[in-house]
Amino acid sequence: MNLDPPGTDQRAQLRRSAEDRLRKRSENERSADVVPKTVTDAKRLLHELQVHQIELEMQNAELRHARDQLEVALDAYTDLYDFAPSGYFTVATTGAILRSNLSGAALVGMERSLLVGQSFARLVSAEFRPNFNIFLKQVFASESKQTGDFELACKGQPVRFITIEAQRSGSRQECRVVVVDITARKMAEEARCRLEVMTTTNRKLEGEIVRRKALEQTLKTSEEQLRQLAREILVAQEAERRRISRELHDTVLQTLVGISIHLASLTPRRSDKPASLRRRVAQTQLLIEKSLAIVHRFAAELRPAVLEDLGLLPALRTFMEDFIKRTHVRASLTSYAAVDKLPLDQRTVFYRVALEALNNIAIHAKAGAVEVRIKKQRHWVCLTVKDDGKSFDVKRVLRAKADGRLGLLGMRERLEMVGGKFSIKSSPGNGTIVTARIPAIASA
Repeated sequence: MNLDPPGTDQRAQLRRSAEDRLRKRSENERSADVVPKTVTDAKRLLHELQVHQIELEMQNAELRHARDQLEVALDAYTDLYDFAPSGYFTVATTGAILRSNLSGAALVGMERSLLVGQSFARLVSAEFRPNFNIFLKQVFASESKQTGDFELACKGQPVRFITIEAQRSGSRQECRVVVVDITARKMAEEARCRLEVMTTTNRKLEGEIVRRKALEQTLKTSEEQLRQLAREILVAQEAERRRISRELHDTVLQTLVGISIHLASLTPRRSDKPASLRRRVAQTQLLIEKSLAIVHRFAAELRPAVLEDLGLLPALRTFMEDFIKRTHVRASLTSYAAVDKLPLDQRTVFYRVALEALNNIAIHAKAGAVEVRIKKQRHWVCLTVKDDGKSFDVKRVLRAKADGRLGLLGMRERLEMVGGKFSIKSSPGNGTIVTARIPAIASA
């Protein structure tokens, strides 16, 4: 709507309209007679006055219409200002509130008439008040819009979080302030943060549950393996007892019986010749030596003294010489020189693992050659026993509930006791490789 004074075109149009109205009024009053000049001038003047009167009437009508439109617009603006969803304030340089809309008064919980003249800083909580004062100074010092987040702490009202947008007016004596309640957004953000923390905690708990379940399963597996190992140890002990009993019966006992018979035959008789007597004595001595060798082999298998007296390599060589004689399998031993500087418990573990591996080869592998090698790596001392015999399913043997041998679990348990590691590979055409590793020490 244009509220400016009428321009030249509008005034000309207004005059034409007035003249048209006056012409219509005087059509019936005109006379056909010639009017004297003085009368004509009077009529012209009257005409001008009447035109101006009509112009004034039309301008008054226009002004009344413009006033009505302005009142309607003012009412609409007042409604928009008062009932806007945000709080609108006009604040002086001193921080005093000059004007406020109804939404702003409702936001701070005060009547609008009481709010005018109050310091806006008093509506802000004490914790945020210094920052608000700095913010207000920045608003009046700058021509650009300033934005800040604060906390309202009005008496009798719950604490609210607000965002303030403020800009200095052209007079520089006041600023217009828009206040938006962001309490719900803040609460949602805090709830989201708590949810994220809870989600992270839940993930950690789920991971811990998974880890504990895995640990529980590992413990169950280890417990089952320990029970299986205990059963296998008992079975192995019984088998070892049977083997020793059989060996004693078949070798030592029979040899001792033979010695007893030979000793009985040494009873002097008149018909005996010295040469015959000496021959029987020699045969008896051979039987005694054989018995001693058998007893010595039993003792070596149970606890070889040579391992403690001379070291790991002599003990392995002694056992492998007997292994070659018993099985007719070619066997070789290579090692680095300082292996006997290992602690006794580690040397004992290597010895037991090598014996177990060689005994398994003798019983199961049907191998033609065996290679035993001890070498030092950067962090480990490694023992490998390699054969060219029959392969087997390693996983099946490890999962087996009962194994005729003390076997793989026994080797692994021995190595774990000294911080070592055990592995075995077996494949058709390549035989089997048993690998035992123990941590290396500086002196070894």
